[in-house]
Amino acid sequence: MRTYYIAGNWKMHKTRAEAAELAGALVSQLKDGKHKYLVAPAFTSLETVGAIIRGTNILLGAQNCAPEEQGAHTGEVSVLQLKDLGVQAVILGHSERRHTYKEDDELINRKVKLALQHHLEVILCVGELLAEREAGKAEQVCETQTVKGLAGVSATDLSRVTIAYEPVWAIGTGKTATPEDADAIHASIRGVVGKLYGAKAAGDIIIQYGGSVKPDNAALLMAKENIDGALVGGAALKPETFVPIAKFS
Repeated sequence: MRTYYIAGNWKMHKTRAEAAELAGALVSQLKDGKHKYLVAPAFTSLETVGAIIRGTNILLGAQNCAPEEQGAHTGEVSVLQLKDLGVQAVILGHSERRHTYKEDDELINRKVKLALQHHLEVILCVGELLAEREAGKAEQVCETQTVKGLAGVSATDLSRVTIAYEPVWAIGTGKTATPEDADAIHASIRGVVGKLYGAKAAGDIIIQYGGSVKPDNAALLMAKENIDGALVGGAALKPETFVPIAKFS
């Protein structure tokens, strides 16, 4: 039985004081929540937020990591440094990393394997551009990103991987894939995992939806058979919008 998993990606928002205020509100308002929860603040707020949510039902996530453990990599943050701050999961392959910062599947895969090697959970993001969807290539793009992102990942390590389907054209635009369209892609991704790892793994893997998730569409999305949670962006920045999504049921 899959558990709903609601994650908030705070992106490049919030000072430490603002992050602390938000984290405190979420701890209070989600303490009776029935699902799995995660927040991913900016690197600068990880220690602050981690201290507030430690011991609660909210996991501490990071928004990215370097593909190397350590060394001469100016401006990067390693998995060792993340673990030192109490980080439990890392978001990798987000569309902004892929398309704004030009990270390719090979680089993302290196990060995935390194994070798993150090026993972090991974949220692997996949999703198509608008032009790719209009060309009928949405499933193909997501399959390629899934296969290449998971290359070399063992069946055992797969148990610590969540996939987040994020149609790039729906992130921060106010546009949302219909629940039916989203579920179709989720089903396709689940089929890809089945081909790679077998039917049980496909049935077990959690696949989140990300792309302008809001309080008024969360329940409709979660009602679909293959949608197991949400990776929330803008709506994760305020308790009044994130909590209703996190408690959608």
